Amino acid sequence: MRDAQEMTSEDTAGGQATVARDTAIAAAALRARHPMEILLKNAGTAFLKPGDIAEGTVIEKRRGTLYVDLGPKGTGIVFGREYKAAEDVIKPLKSGDTISAKIVELDNDQGYVELSLKEAGEEKRWVALKKLRDSGTPVEIMVREANRGGIIMEYEGIKGFLPASQLSAKNYPRVDGGDKERILQELQKLVGTPLRVRVIDVDPVEQKLIFSEKGIASDESRHALALFKIGDVVEGEVTGVVDFGAFVRFNDSLEGLIHISEIDWTLIEDPRSVLKAGDRVTAKIIDIQGEKIALSLKALKEDPWIKIAEKYHRGDAVRGTVTRFTSFGAFAEIEPHIQGLLHISEFGTAARMQETLAIGATYDLKIMLLDPKEHRMSLGIARPDPTPAASSAADTAPSAVDLAPESSSPEQK
Repeated sequence: MRDAQEMTSEDTAGGQATVARDTAIAAAALRARHPMEILLKNAGTAFLKPGDIAEGTVIEKRRGTLYVDLGPKGTGIVFGREYKAAEDVIKPLKSGDTISAKIVELDNDQGYVELSLKEAGEEKRWVALKKLRDSGTPVEIMVREANRGGIIMEYEGIKGFLPASQLSAKNYPRVDGGDKERILQELQKLVGTPLRVRVIDVDPVEQKLIFSEKGIASDESRHALALFKIGDVVEGEVTGVVDFGAFVRFNDSLEGLIHISEIDWTLIEDPRSVLKAGDRVTAKIIDIQGEKIALSLKALKEDPWIKIAEKYHRGDAVRGTVTRFTSFGAFAEIEPHIQGLLHISEFGTAARMQETLAIGATYDLKIMLLDPKEHRMSLGIARPDPTPAASSAADTAPSAVDLAPESSSPEQK
């Protein structure tokens, strides 16, 4: 027969075993919930999946956990690393605030819907960017950086790129020869400047965001251009000089081109010899085609050809200084800003022309054709009238003696 102490010890051990067994059974029962219970629990989340964005109301913040009422979808929580990652977002939140969160897990071990505020915020920004792309709505964004290909901008925490080719005419870097270092220098001038742009490409997976300034500039240009007409005189600044002319910005948002032929009444071979970036000029609008504006400097100057019609006539003998050779002849200046063409047929070949004439030399010439309205003058070599007895083709052919220049031995081209 066991003593009382031995019986008490056995009874105590048996009781502990029973409690442990009952606890295990209860835990197993919790893990193996009835299918109907699970169905009812998940009724609100039947159409949701991880990655979806859900809206809810803040219940409370407690010990590094944010509890969110998702309505029929259940109760959501943000905790652990997700809580720390979104602390700047969670800190100002209070009970009753409405928030959007990304679903990480529909039903965790505690029966909550796990949420991520950080991912939801970024997801919402990408969704907003897609809407901006689809609607074409312009936004104003500050230029953060520049590289040789374009500029970098940031919208709602997401960095995007605006290629140089998508800049407006106003901001496009005009660099002769496409020198990349000079292009970079021009683009760097835009850093810190706000630009009105449109979103033209969005890809959250590739983290790609592309902007364009062109469309915005076009809209603004059309409205600004409506204030002007052909014949108006404008003042502006030369923004770039190229082989075929110079670009001039006026009225802040408009830009026009002064073609090389519209710089002056005299022939201009290189616009850079006359104009440079930063020059202030007064020009006349001579044409508007869509958004293209043609400007002229010479239109504001007196046309020297008007007086030429009164002073010269076909057949007149003149003195002309050769200014340049071309594939179709040589130009000779008979007065400042007035030049005529000695056609290549006068000499037969280009080689013969350059043997006979010299750049900078002055010769006796004859006006063969004069059209002041078209600013055209054709010149010929002035030859002495042949005597009847000595008239022959050889006598009338131009020679080095016939064309002896007035100036002394100029350099041949």
